[in-house]
Amino acid sequence: MNEIVIELLQDALFAALAAIGFAAISNPPRRAYIYTAVIAAAGHSLRFSLMHWAELHIVIASFCAALLIGLLAVLTSPHAKIPTETSLYPALLPMIPGIYAYKTFAALVMCVYYGGENDFLHYFYLFANNGLTTFFILLAMVIGSTIPMFALQRISFQATRQL
Repeated sequence: MNEIVIELLQDALFAALAAIGFAAISNPPRRAYIYTAVIAAAGHSLRFSLMHWAELHIVIASFCAALLIGLLAVLTSPHAKIPTETSLYPALLPMIPGIYAYKTFAALVMCVYYGGENDFLHYFYLFANNGLTTFFILLAMVIGSTIPMFALQRISFQATRQL
């Protein structure tokens, strides 16, 4: 049981640190960092939990996590007096499927490198599989994170109207 809790806390901590780093690029107000870190930790931990314990596919887990991130960003933005996007996008970035994208392009290079039909078909399969997984994860993240912004427009754009 302790190992599970430690894995979950590590996942949350590293997601929070990455989100703070991504947020720092856009130079937000200092008060935005804590919100961004907590939102990223909650979303990434939800995805981790859904994938490992509920055994959901990464695309569905990413959609659920992005939905939570979007909801938390919308609900906390008036309190933090920052636009929703200030904490939403940096909190999403740690969930970008980098390993799938890397494997996609690595398989594409291997398709070009190997001339035999069997090797080509194998690497093309890996290219298509990883490429589609990357695409659908990103699509799920975009849709999941924007649903709360449009569903709760009154709250979502409240922070920018009051400034």
